[in-house]
Amino acid sequence: MLKLFAFAQVFAADATDALKNREEGQTMAEYGVVLAVITLAVIGAITLLSSHVRGAITSVANILPGG
Repeated sequence: MLKLFAFAQVFAADATDALKNREEGQTMAEYGVVLAVITLAVIGAITLLSSHVRGAITSVANILPGG
């Protein structure tokens, strides 16, 4: 019975160590890749919409008095 208790205690200690040392989640390299993809998407969207935004700003500026 003492051997069973000792085995259970060692098993529990090993399981606790394994949980403490387990690495989950994203690493810094993965965060960098995600940031680069988001940056490219934003730059692409701004590039595609820039002429429409410029035209809208110009039309509003022409409507305003004193312009």
